[in-house]
Amino acid sequence: MKRSLGILLPIFSLPSRYGIGTLGKEAYKFVDFLVESKVKYWQLLPLNPTSYGDSPYQSFSAFALNPYFIDLEELLKENYITKDDVKYLDDPYSRYIDYGKEYYYRFHILRKAFFNSKDKLQKEIDKYIKENSFWVKDYAAFMVIKGLNGNKGFLDWKEEYKHYSKELIENVVRENFFEYNFWIWTQYMAFTMYSKIKKYANSKGVKIIGDIPIYVAMDSADCWSHLDQFQFNEDAQPSSVAGVPPDYFSATGQLWGNPLYDYEKMEEDGFKWWKNRVANCAKLFDVLRIDHFRGMESYWAVPYGEETAINGKWIKGPGIKLVNAIKQASKGMEIIAEDLGFLTQEVFDLKKEANWPGLKIYEFAFSKDDMGKWENGYLPENYEADCVAYLGTHDNDTLQSFLLNCGDLKEVIFKNLKVKSLKGASKVMKERLVKSKSKLVIFMMQDILDEGGEYRFNTPSVASNNWRYRLNKNYSSVKNSNKISSLIKLGRR
Repeated sequence: MKRSLGILLPIFSLPSRYGIGTLGKEAYKFVDFLVESKVKYWQLLPLNPTSYGDSPYQSFSAFALNPYFIDLEELLKENYITKDDVKYLDDPYSRYIDYGKEYYYRFHILRKAFFNSKDKLQKEIDKYIKENSFWVKDYAAFMVIKGLNGNKGFLDWKEEYKHYSKELIENVVRENFFEYNFWIWTQYMAFTMYSKIKKYANSKGVKIIGDIPIYVAMDSADCWSHLDQFQFNEDAQPSSVAGVPPDYFSATGQLWGNPLYDYEKMEEDGFKWWKNRVANCAKLFDVLRIDHFRGMESYWAVPYGEETAINGKWIKGPGIKLVNAIKQASKGMEIIAEDLGFLTQEVFDLKKEANWPGLKIYEFAFSKDDMGKWENGYLPENYEADCVAYLGTHDNDTLQSFLLNCGDLKEVIFKNLKVKSLKGASKVMKERLVKSKSKLVIFMMQDILDEGGEYRFNTPSVASNNWRYRLNKNYSSVKNSNKISSLIKLGRR
């Protein structure tokens, strides 16, 4: 990576029409804004379908793209749907996504578009299926069966559906042909639209940074169709689930509830599932951020049924074996290791051996570690060149809210920054960040716009009102573009 600056903004936050950001004209407009601002990287959050809680980190598939991102304006343009079809989503612009409304109306619209376009697109769809045979048929069947079981998680499905087999898939396809092909169609459309965006961005000198969680969701096509790759007992029940111990975000830890990998089983075929996952990402991204890298060295296993993550324990992970498998499948895609959380010397050693840049979060510099010492490693003057630096990332508060609500830390922060006001603190933190040695600095779009905490992406360990942020429609002003380009010039990026 050359010395540069990036912007973090997920697709769902784009100011598109009909309630949620999509892969339509506003995505191209945002690329143009980045180019005008001299930004070289656009970081996304996971593109996968969202499930309960609307989190992009809990998805029905680690391979599929979110059907919400299919642009309805493009479908209108192709006459696959009509204005009357979308009228219930055509509300005045809101700064928050109403996921309930999207779920209720959007899939009806997409099914009509599928019906009106399937014959025209069938040849291209068949080609797409062949190129994505490892996962797309299983995903489509999973979604069909999920509907047949009242949208329950697969652990609560009827016995006849719970256990994956080729015979079951054949029966599902035969008896639910339209619905099965609808879910295939959503993936073809989303991938086609996304690929055009990425090609456009790359042609303008903007690289796309993707993001994947290390784990898959319990209720996912991945888990259902590859159950032997995860830690389940003989009764098809998970023995332990994923989480992290008490940390900066929660005194009781974070109980994620994801199934844990059976790494010994995965190693038998050279981590084929992981290689397929990373190879799929290489089609989508120029750079890949892997969430919770430390889980490759050791992972926090919580007994299934626990209400918090406190009673978990550390279990040794696959380490460099998985790292090497990911490298083999990355096909030139650069990797970023999200190395936050409880870190040990073993994690530092693994990251060094992997030779992947880690993360630095400026907001963490004003908290104390487990030994009561200030987290000086998160101060910009202490960053190494080979890292990716943020004021805060998607789990952090916006900078304005962080400074406004820092409580007893205010005196420490203002003294360190040599300022007397919130506005001055914000300005100095941004300037120090871009001047740091870090090759890549990334700002959340909210911090460029100086937005408050009501616009943060996510509050960890809080189940509701997350992932709803939508960009101010007036974001692309010359003033905002100049803000970014001035920071780039100041930091010689």
